[in-house]
Formats: sequence, structure tokens, C-alpha cells
Amino acid sequence: MIKVKKVLNSSIVLVENDQQKEYILLGKGIGYGKKAGNIVEESKADQIFIPVENVKVKEFLGLLDSMPPVFIELTTQIVDYAEKQLNTKLNSGIYFTLMDHLHFAVERFMKNINITNRVYWEIKNYYAKEYEIGEFALQLMNERLNINLPIEEAANIAFHLVNAQGEKQESKDAMKTAKMIGSIVNLVRYTLNISSDEKNIHYTRFITHIKFFVERIYADTMLEEEDSELFKQIASLYPQAMDSAFKIKAYIKQVYEKTIPNEELAYLAVHIHRLISYNQLKR
Repeated sequence: MIKVKKVLNSSIVLVENDQQKEYILLGKGIGYGKKAGNIVEESKADQIFIPVENVKVKEFLGLLDSMPPVFIELTTQIVDYAEKQLNTKLNSGIYFTLMDHLHFAVERFMKNINITNRVYWEIKNYYAKEYEIGEFALQLMNERLNINLPIEEAANIAFHLVNAQGEKQESKDAMKTAKMIGSIVNLVRYTLNISSDEKNIHYTRFITHIKFFVERIYADTMLEEEDSELFKQIASLYPQAMDSAFKIKAYIKQVYEKTIPNEELAYLAVHIHRLISYNQLKR
């Protein structure tokens, strides 16, 4: 049995079950006419139960009293769409981080305050699926609220979606990841004079490899030194690409104080060599 503990607004209610475990209940109109002690029906499909023990939920609990219901509805619609498009369950904290962001984005827009997203290009290109969902969310908000938020907001929304994927919301940081990816890609492009070609399969594979490479760095799960022969072979076959890989290693060591093992360098060099070969064919 679920009972109302506190009505935060017409769309958000704090409830508890028979074991006195607290939940935030989201749903259009679920708090209307409700009082503490009322029984809550669990049958409605649009209701979302989120445990209060979640750290992010506790942080945002105090903000919900003043949250206009329209942002709750927009957030649940965006999250539902995102989970279908990404074919994954997002961390429940996304409801509050995204809701708070959407509310603040509209508030900034109304006050003519523009905050530049410094990794807009990186997020758009390295997290394409999330960015497309961000575009959907942006269009939804503009139509629903009759406003015209800047296109950069699509990347800001994508940033929250990237962060919400996985078991722990804290396990990823899209901003840090995007910055490192962008730095590595630019290092390769400028040192080797290679132009970006988003339609080229080798460039796409390179970006994909760098994304996983960066995630392994932050997760401390980099490939171990298991195949020294592979490293020697790649270094001998592709000296220019390996030299570029060593520049990446030096950069990571200097800026992030992480040591890249030779196994990782070998695979980096392979993908860099493909870019070099493709670039030479175009000339």
C-alpha cells in the first residue's frame, strides 16, 4: 500500500510504502486534491516512482515545491523518448537534473542570458544519438512553451543524457569526456594536417575508438601490457602514426597524470594510420 506523505505540487508527491520506504511519485495531476495519509493508486501508466535514497533525488527534493508542472511533463516525455531511442534505462536522477536544467534554461532565455557551451561541437559529433534526442527535446520545448531556445541547448540536454547512462550516474562525466576526446582529436588533426570528414568510415571509427579509449582512462580499465610484439610490429609498420600516438601519451600524462600502456598506443596508432592513409588518397 502506498500512502501520501507530502504533496509537493499537482504533479509531484512524496509517498511511502508499507516498509516506510520513501519515493518521489511523478505524474500529471497525481497530487491534485491529495492530502497526507491518502492512498495512492499504482495502476496509472504515466506514474514514475523514484526512491528518495538516491543521492541526486535528495539534492533536488527541495527544488520541487516551486517547479512548474509543465517542466515535469516535458522531462518525463523527453526521458521516455530517450530511453526508447537509446534502448537503455537511464539513471533515475535524470528526472531531476534534466528538469532543473530545462527550467533554468527557460529562465535564462527569458532574462536574455546566454551561456556558451564550450564543447558543443564535441558533444554533437561524438554523442550523435544523444544530440539527436536533444534536438527532439529542444523542438518539443519551443513548441510547448512558444519560445525559441538556441540550438546549443540540444547539446546541453545531450550532456545530461550521456551522464545518466549506466548503473551509477556519477560513473560518467560527459563534459570531461568530451573535452578529452576533442583535445586528442585536435592533436591528431593538427600535428598530421588531417581534416575532419564525418562521412568517412575511417574518421568515424577513429572517433569511436577515441571515445572508448577515453572512457577506459576515466574508469582505470586501460588495456594491459599483454602483447609487446604487437606494439613493436605496429611501431615498425606505422612510425608516423606511432609518433602521433606517443604525442597523445605525453599529453595525457602532462594534463591528466595518466600513463598510457603500449597496448593502447598500438591500437591508437592503427586507427591513426587509417586516417593518414585516407588523407593521402584524397590529395
